[in-house]
Amino acid sequence: MFKMIMGGLAVLLLAASVAFWMLRPGTQRTEGSAAPDFALKDQNGRMHRLGDYAGRWLVLYFYPRDDTPVCTREACRFRDDIGTLGKLDAAVVGVSVDSTRSHADFSRKYGLPFPLLSDPDGRTASAYDSLLNLGIIRFARRHTFIIAPDGRIAARFDHVDPARHAEEVRDALRSLQGSGAPRIFAAAGRG
Repeated sequence: MFKMIMGGLAVLLLAASVAFWMLRPGTQRTEGSAAPDFALKDQNGRMHRLGDYAGRWLVLYFYPRDDTPVCTREACRFRDDIGTLGKLDAAVVGVSVDSTRSHADFSRKYGLPFPLLSDPDGRTASAYDSLLNLGIIRFARRHTFIIAPDGRIAARFDHVDPARHAEEVRDALRSLQGSGAPRIFAAAGRG
């Protein structure tokens, strides 16, 4: 009986440690700093680089996995708001550690009109302080960066509500384009 209790306690402590580690704040990429460069393939095998978006706004969003309920909700919200974001001269690009094939299936299934970039080694997610690496399991944290036309990080979203996120990004773009000041959007997506 004692061994069962101690074993259960050890498992509980391990689970709590992992949960706290996952929720810890990372070293955050500073608003106003240069956005890290990337060179990643999309769902069609086409290479994308940060420089490809120079001169326009870029919504670079990181997400954990293709075709999961929460990630699907977030991607479909961006899909549904792509016209409004386009009128704000903003391109939308999703990034996860999933393969280009997985991205192609996900994009086709939901009719996503924007690139999904494959970051299989997690280097880009790591450069944006958005990689959760648990050793054998790794995935991108749900973070979004708005990159200004000059290649600097204008805003970041660390805590994303997928049901409202596209609207928050749209509102942030309008605000940024009016003020030109970098901002961080925290807990509920507000600065």
